[in-house]
Parts: sequence; C-alpha cells; structure tokens
Amino acid sequence: MSDIPYWRLSSFYLFYFALLGATAPFLALYFDHLGFSSARIGELVAIPMLMRCVAPNLWGWLGDHTGRRLAIVRFGALCTLICFSLIFISKSYAWLALIMALHAFFWHAVLPQFEVITLAHLKEQAARYSQIRLWGSIGFILTVVGLGKLFELLSLDVYPWALILIMGGIVISSWWVPNAQPQARAGRLGEGGFIAQLRRPGVLAFYSCVALMQLSHGPYYTFLTLHLEHLGYARGLIGQLWALGVVAEVLLFLVMARILQRFSLRQVLMASFLLAALRWLLLGNFAEHLPVLLVAQLMHAATFGSFHAAAIHFVQRSFGPQQQGQGQALYAALAGTGGALGALYSGYSWNTLGPAWTFAIASLAALAAAVIIGMRLKDTELTATELNEERA
Repeated sequence: MSDIPYWRLSSFYLFYFALLGATAPFLALYFDHLGFSSARIGELVAIPMLMRCVAPNLWGWLGDHTGRRLAIVRFGALCTLICFSLIFISKSYAWLALIMALHAFFWHAVLPQFEVITLAHLKEQAARYSQIRLWGSIGFILTVVGLGKLFELLSLDVYPWALILIMGGIVISSWWVPNAQPQARAGRLGEGGFIAQLRRPGVLAFYSCVALMQLSHGPYYTFLTLHLEHLGYARGLIGQLWALGVVAEVLLFLVMARILQRFSLRQVLMASFLLAALRWLLLGNFAEHLPVLLVAQLMHAATFGSFHAAAIHFVQRSFGPQQQGQGQALYAALAGTGGALGALYSGYSWNTLGPAWTFAIASLAALAAAVIIGMRLKDTELTATELNEERA
C-alpha cells in the first residue's frame, strides 16, 4: 500500500467509528440516565437515523455534481462538532431532539463521501478496503471499552464531553486526508445516469435488504446495553462485550479480501443475513447465559463485518464514477431508514412485548432479507476479483 495514504485514511475511520462506539452502546443509557422513558429513548435514537434517510442523498448529489467530496467531508465534520456542542445549553426532550437532528444531518454527510475517496485511492485494489476500514473497528473497540470503564468510575454526566473530544478527532483527521477522484472505466457502468443504473437487475433488491438488515439491528443498537444491565451485567463488562463483537469484525476484515476472492457477493450477503437472524434470537432469549452471549457477539463479524464489506463492493460495482457518491449515499440513506424504523419499533415494543419478542421481530427482518437476496440476486455471482477484471 505504499502508493496509498493508508494511515491518513485509517485515522479518519478510527475517529469516525469511535464516535459510533460512543453512541451505539451508550446513547440510550445516557438518555435513560436523564430520566426518559423507553418510548422517548427510541424516538431520540431514531432521529439521527431518520436524518440519515435524507442527508446522504443531498450531500451525495452535491458531491457527484461538484466533485468536491473532501470539502464536504471537512465541512460536515466541523458542523457536526458545532451542532452537538449545543447539548450543554439544555437537556429537555425538545432541545435534545433538535440536537440529534442537526448534528446527524452533517455527520451523515461525511461517511458516504469518504468511502468514495477511499475507493478512489485504492483504484483497482478495492478488495483491500477492509484493511483500511478495520481501523474504524479498532476505534470502536477502544471507545466502548474505555467509556465502559469510565462510566463505572464517573457519572454519565461526563458523556457529552467524551463525544465532543471524539468529534474533534474527526475534524482534525479530515484535514489530514489527501483528495482523490474516482476514475472512469470502460464498459457500461455510467451509461444512462443514476436512475438507469439503479434499475439494473438486483440493485433495488439489494437496497431493500440493506434497509431490512439495519431494521433488524434496531433493538441491538438501541437497547442492548440496557438489556444487559437489567440482566445484571456490569457496565465495564458490557463495554467489553460490545468490543468483543467488533474484535470479531476486525479479524474478519483482515481476511475479507480472500473471502471476496473465493465467494460471490451474493453468497456473502446471504450468510450475513442468516447469521443475523440467528443472532437476534440468541440475544432475545438467552442473553443471561454468558457463553451464549459471547457466541452472539462473535457473530457481529457476519452481521456487520462481512455484510458491510460486501455491500460496499456491491455499490462500487453497480454505479459509474459520476454516480459513486449517490450510490454510497443511497446505501447510507436506506440503512438509516431501516435503523430508524428499528429504533422506533423497538422503543414501542420493548416494554409492551418484551426483549424476546422485540428481537424476534428483528430476526424475521433479517430472514426476509436473506429470502430476497436468494431470489433476486441470482445473476450477481461474480467474485470481487472477477468483477475488477471485468471492469479493467
């Protein structure tokens, strides 16, 4: 990777996903600390995901039409920090809802554009994307373990300050990254514009499965920490359990290039969805048993790691260079739509149906995604290596 700015790209992923590591396990816990009900917590967690339905498409269109993707990344990172700092003014529900919407509008502008920049730097070495992206997982691990220990020692009142520090890291790292533009390739990619490419066989089915997969993660990202705390697990151990899942994800990223050389994107996606369906059943019914919980967390390698890596490759191979930003943005937007719906339904069902049924609904969503991929992606059997050869 001597010709690739490996550490500069990696540092951005480290800080970006450190922020996810600070919000996914602890945001609902912080809102619970402030005294909000499960329904209000679900709504507050859903707001950033709802913004993910809108913001990436707007910024993606702007990035594709101006080519100034790195400027969008830097602007979005700075505005994320500024908007979230408003949390020190008030902790009322309405004010927090506004902050969740404002900071997420800019935060979700960042990653889809940065993914295009990263893949542009990698050029025909796209299968090595996972070797850079794994540093995001490392950032997630460091954050969940560190904050888990911190919140055992200090009050959750320090939580907003931790997020501010991480957001500052995102801003700084965004200015360290050199720019790159996707290169045009011979072939039919790029013909007919974004809508025409979106209507190619299997593409819409893939995007519907992205929404279903993220919907299935709703209870996990919204209530897993509270669920485990109510089962008697200490916050430090909960942070370590979150980290375990991401350690498994990192290990998978290390071998993902070889997996994508051997198996088709369809096969990898199918396996990811089926393992997700099993994982949610384990978390909903057997989380009080630590060995089962450990196995369920190790399955994060599939439910996020292999799924995300395969999805990024699918988006890259499905759109031409002038539509890459919109393709990645739509991926983020539909993930946000699914995530928001997952957070909302789990917020309303958690106290009425209970954890077991809430996770059972998540399992059904992942299973539905597996069925759709199995039925609609039959003509997408090329491995990532063969796809690169086809486009060269």
